[in-house]
Amino acid sequence: MVNQTNVRTGRLKPDELKRLSQYVGLLDDAPIYIDDTPGLNVLQLRSKARRLVAEKGVEMFIIDYLQLMESHSEENRQQEISKISRSLKSLAKELNVPVIALSQLSRAVETRDKSKKPQLSDLRESGAIEQDADLVLFVYRPEYYNIQEFDDTNESTFNKCEIIIGKQRNGPTGNVKLNFLKEYGKFSDVAPFTEEGVYFPDEF
Repeated sequence: MVNQTNVRTGRLKPDELKRLSQYVGLLDDAPIYIDDTPGLNVLQLRSKARRLVAEKGVEMFIIDYLQLMESHSEENRQQEISKISRSLKSLAKELNVPVIALSQLSRAVETRDKSKKPQLSDLRESGAIEQDADLVLFVYRPEYYNIQEFDDTNESTFNKCEIIIGKQRNGPTGNVKLNFLKEYGKFSDVAPFTEEGVYFPDEF
């Protein structure tokens, strides 16, 4: 693993630079295609997605993030996001591939006095996102809000996060705790504690 801060600041140690070069080589050979066209609209996305599926056999699309897309309509922003959400749902059905769309949350989360856990009503600018999605996941890091213990267990939040399954059309909802190393942007399963009270996740 390579420390993200060292990458951004250009302060990589020799061993980190070597590892980074190896990882870049792996990514270069991976069937991953990035389109950073600013203000991409739904029609452009649909055209590019069809071509990538036909020519490259792409099996999944990730939109980062939904509110950056445009529909070129004269409707208000909430209606525009609703139209984009429905279009992504239609695209997934047409191409028979999953479409994962990242979304911003409203400011309501930060204004709550106690729990900062996100919920479906926090999805920004449109209730259509909640309606159209088959699966909604939230990544919740209490430590980000200086919350030191989880609400339900009083367990320490240090290097921990919670995946909240807010909606699952064909399955249950619930919460899953994970380890999170922010220095590396890495998630892993929570390992059982040893007798000394220290956990050693295999992937760390």
